[in-house]
Amino acid sequence: MTDLLRTLHNNPVAFAGLAAASILVAAFGFQLAGYPPCEMCWWQRYPYIAVIGVSALLLLLKWSHFALGRALLALLFATTASIGLFHWGVENGWWEGLTSCSATLDLGSSTEDALAAIMNAPVIRCDQVAWSLFGLSMAGYNMIVGAGLALYMASTLRAQKQDRMHDAI
Repeated sequence: MTDLLRTLHNNPVAFAGLAAASILVAAFGFQLAGYPPCEMCWWQRYPYIAVIGVSALLLLLKWSHFALGRALLALLFATTASIGLFHWGVENGWWEGLTSCSATLDLGSSTEDALAAIMNAPVIRCDQVAWSLFGLSMAGYNMIVGAGLALYMASTLRAQKQDRMHDAI
């Protein structure tokens, strides 16, 4: 456990990948607990999936020290934070959201089963809060966490630049 913590402390790319994976596990956990995602909830997951892929690639190629990779991770975290902000604004009625909603379907094996599933499917609205804590929805928490991770990754770029300048002196 100590080695893992030391690795995460010394390698922000590994930390980014683990953070994104943890957030996705939590999101799928909420889904399994009966909180199906709306369309914009899915959109917020895609950058985290990309972060996992980019982090894995950077670690595999031993490129975690490259600034461009860290900048890409910061941009991906900022993207999910931005989508979270938009979604949070829709939930609070500050602006209009999507005209489409999403639903989960089990179409079954026959045409009749499929039609019944479509007709009885719950509609997951993007403008309704499914869960909140202290007045903040999951989209709001995603906005905060995504922004925090984006700032963290950006700060590693600054620290890396300062380290190079210090080494050159």
